[in-house]
Amino acid sequence: MTQKKGIAILGSTGSIGTQALEVIAAYPDFFDLQVITAGKNADLLIEQALKFQPNTVVISDEAQYQKVKTALSKEDIHVYAGDEALCQVVESNDVHTVLTALVGYAGLKPTLRAIYAKKTIALANKETLVVAGELVTRLARENGVNIYPVDSEHSAIFQCLVGEFHNKIEKIYLTASGGPFRGWTEEQLKTVKKEQALKHPNWSMGAKITIDSATLMNKGLEVIEAKWLFNLKPEEIDVIVHPQSIVHSLVQFQDGSMKAQMGLPDMKLPIQFALTFPDRFQTDFPRFNFMDYPQLTFEKPDRAVFKNLDLAFKAMEMGGTAACILNAANEVSVEAFLKDQIQFLDIAEINEKTMLGLNFVPNPAYEDYVESDLQARAFAQSLVKK
Repeated sequence: MTQKKGIAILGSTGSIGTQALEVIAAYPDFFDLQVITAGKNADLLIEQALKFQPNTVVISDEAQYQKVKTALSKEDIHVYAGDEALCQVVESNDVHTVLTALVGYAGLKPTLRAIYAKKTIALANKETLVVAGELVTRLARENGVNIYPVDSEHSAIFQCLVGEFHNKIEKIYLTASGGPFRGWTEEQLKTVKKEQALKHPNWSMGAKITIDSATLMNKGLEVIEAKWLFNLKPEEIDVIVHPQSIVHSLVQFQDGSMKAQMGLPDMKLPIQFALTFPDRFQTDFPRFNFMDYPQLTFEKPDRAVFKNLDLAFKAMEMGGTAACILNAANEVSVEAFLKDQIQFLDIAEINEKTMLGLNFVPNPAYEDYVESDLQARAFAQSLVKK
């Protein structure tokens, strides 16, 4: 038996993190859970630490450090707090792979630190590449670091490319379920409530990503992420709405041939593939049956109604810090919608005004991303109706 693979899960209390723990627990001879971290959810972090017995836990919210420390005082577990601790734990010699499952911009800094420390990255935090894709991919190349995608769509593309990396991609198609408001008009969307937007038809996810799916911003962020992951030009990426969520994405090669990765909507499969690549481990996941889905349908997304998707394509074409600004505005506007401070359609409006209202830096350094993120948040917040 080869040495166990040491895993750090950044964001273990979220949807991806909790499922990743189940995947790791299913293969105790292969994985060694080194690190789990949480932002504010101290109770679940404590529960996970007691159950899975990692070497180290980190709670980003320093106010909850004592609570976590006391609860785990009888265990052989190191407890730390704060954002700097989050960055330091990924550098541990015992960590082989870092699964970044943090939500939003918060994932960027610890992912960069993990790359500098030459750790393999299993990336579930799409915002890391949206915000600073050029910087992240360059540093990964320089440090000889592999980034394995965890998003179901990017995992699908990655799986379709295994054995094809030397062949030219003509186009990739990211599939979208269309969310709960597929086919709705702008008029219908004016009065949408957050309870409706949080009901995703196919996937069970956290609140932020579920709202992003309803606005199609999630697909927009995935478009930008795909550009960096697979070194594509904007015109080589397309989005098709596929309500059944069985075809997770497709690759078209220069000879016209297409490959698709299919399966039931279950995030455990892409999580597991990212952690075990190049191997596929036996699972007891439910199997897809063609007879249950006699029809698979595809349609064009309505980019005029769901403007966030259009904004993401624009940001990708602009380059520089444009996507960083768009992402920051979106984090602010989605939070405002979840707090009932703005309407559903205001999300895209605030995002557009922020992206077009701020100066973007065409060739940014890390500090420019940090500054653009701060400025965009302040600008977007000023547009949120009090």
